[in-house]
Amino acid sequence: MNRFLSNATNRIDAKGRVSVPAAFRAVLSSRDIQELYCFQDFTFPAISIGGPDLLERYERQISAEDPFSPGANEMSLLIHGGGVFMRLDSEGRLMVTDFIRDFTGITTEVTFVGRSDHFQLWRPEAFHEAQTAARRGLGLKSSGSG
Repeated sequence: MNRFLSNATNRIDAKGRVSVPAAFRAVLSSRDIQELYCFQDFTFPAISIGGPDLLERYERQISAEDPFSPGANEMSLLIHGGGVFMRLDSEGRLMVTDFIRDFTGITTEVTFVGRSDHFQLWRPEAFHEAQTAARRGLGLKSSGSG
């Protein structure tokens, strides 16, 4: 499997670390991603995480714009100013830093959400609300689980 799919919620330990789901670690391993590029999502209160290729994709888009245009400057502000590199520890855990907590509101649990070529970190309640709104927006019935 080479895509991030599904979602899982894990508890943050006393040292501020959270275990990345095994399926997501397998994708990282199969894609040989050692360093994680993390940035604040443009739409949702979530942190998007992928490999260096994710950063490169956004940088290609920025470089295709006029470097003096408001759009290129705004994108750079979000991608470069709102991004950091992180690594998993030897046990596959990610440190839930203030960078993550302040933007997402995450406190004791993290919901990992697959987004094909990257994954996101969400506050569990915010993910549930966004997923319900997305289903409603598409005219689908709610799953009824909560």
